[in-house]
Amino acid sequence: MTDDTATSSTLNGEPILIVDDEKNIRRTLRMVLESEGHVVHEAGSIAEAEAVITRESIDLILLDVKLGEDNGLDLLRTIKSRGEDGMSSRTSEIPVVMISGHATIEDAVAATRLGAFDFMEKPLDRSRVVVTARNALERRKMWKEVHDLRRAVDARWELLGNTAVMQDLRRQIAKVAPTRSRVLITGDSGTGKELIARAIHRNSSVSAGTFVKVNCAAIPPELIESELFGHERGAFTGAVAKKRGLFEVADGGTIFLDEIGDMALPAQAKVLRVLQTGEFTRVGGEKSMRTDCRVVAATNRDLEQMVKDGVFREDLYFRLNVVPIRSPDLKDRPDDIPLLVESFVRECCDENGLGYKPVDEAVLERLKHYDWPGNVRELRNVVERLVIMSDEVIREKDLPPYLGGPRPASASRGSGPQTAIDLGRYAGKSLREFREEVESEFIRIRLAEFEWNISRTAQALGIERTNLHKKLRALGIHRGEGSGGTDNE
Repeated sequence: MTDDTATSSTLNGEPILIVDDEKNIRRTLRMVLESEGHVVHEAGSIAEAEAVITRESIDLILLDVKLGEDNGLDLLRTIKSRGEDGMSSRTSEIPVVMISGHATIEDAVAATRLGAFDFMEKPLDRSRVVVTARNALERRKMWKEVHDLRRAVDARWELLGNTAVMQDLRRQIAKVAPTRSRVLITGDSGTGKELIARAIHRNSSVSAGTFVKVNCAAIPPELIESELFGHERGAFTGAVAKKRGLFEVADGGTIFLDEIGDMALPAQAKVLRVLQTGEFTRVGGEKSMRTDCRVVAATNRDLEQMVKDGVFREDLYFRLNVVPIRSPDLKDRPDDIPLLVESFVRECCDENGLGYKPVDEAVLERLKHYDWPGNVRELRNVVERLVIMSDEVIREKDLPPYLGGPRPASASRGSGPQTAIDLGRYAGKSLREFREEVESEFIRIRLAEFEWNISRTAQALGIERTNLHKKLRALGIHRGEGSGGTDNE
């Protein structure tokens, strides 16, 4: 090996494996790499190398093409193969630098195609070895960071729960995910329909592709087609540049059409065309384009009834509803609540820079016996509030009143709504007057129960939030009445 003292660097001590049948080459490379602070392993054959890789954690491999009767390219092929079992399942991302004293162009091309990071010829130059090792290890470090980030993201979108309904849900996902079939996920708001969609994508044949979420309810009707299919420059006022649509972005991956029931009929027709032909046209364009993406849709609405009412296309419904999956309500799996709470507590503590706060068993029992009209999303919000407002341990006193916590002082003085109805005071009144007064009293009770949180109260009453606002105005119920609260949405 030639020497070049101009190169001086300190690598980070990552373990390196040298595979060469020449002992002197191994010794020279070891001296160079150990002088850079690395732990170095040696192997003189494929069998010895496989034993080291199986036994040790290796971040870089220097591999000779000729290993006596063996061919180093065979070991490279084994390392880079992406099988689900055996050595290759955990080594495919290890960078491999091939070395040879009798290199041919064919060897170099073959090594590159098999995934080699670089190819060095003997005699080896010290500076070239150090620089190549540094670059390869930097690539390894970047891969680890990306891998760890993906694991963290996957953990955030993990489906938590061990109850029978969740086990059945996982079985359904396991069956449908490897296929290309379209899936329609139904369920109430906050049950985790997006988690199901992401689990399907993660376990599918297009998992390496992009997962694109489209909230159909959040996009104005006049912009939905531009968002889904893109537009050409000048297609409409404000279209100052060409834009790719989300179906185009999702090519080779999965597009998740959330709240599909809120999509306008004109856009439904164009989505149907994509599902039928895989083709679409940008707004203002003439060229037909193609996309090959898996479509998963979700809704909390009754699409069958919407089809009967003429506000959702029947042909689109049947195209989407190939494999139906129901997302279970939280009230149907109360035994999963402790596991969810533990996960949310850790997540919220990390996000807010707080130390871990254990949860008292009495709190968990309270949470398990609540109906959770807002489902898992509501539970997560409650846990975040508890994490922020509690002391070292989350106790019953930290719970909001509707979950068994202490009542507001105004309610304890009797200024809040009464929970019992005195029928005698309705003597001489009409049925309409009785109904309105009882309805008013009941709404006040629920408002106090939920501390005047309009969204939660509407969910508990089984009506839309806008309808509750109308009733409050019609019945003369004023904001914060009887609880000193505010109209929290």
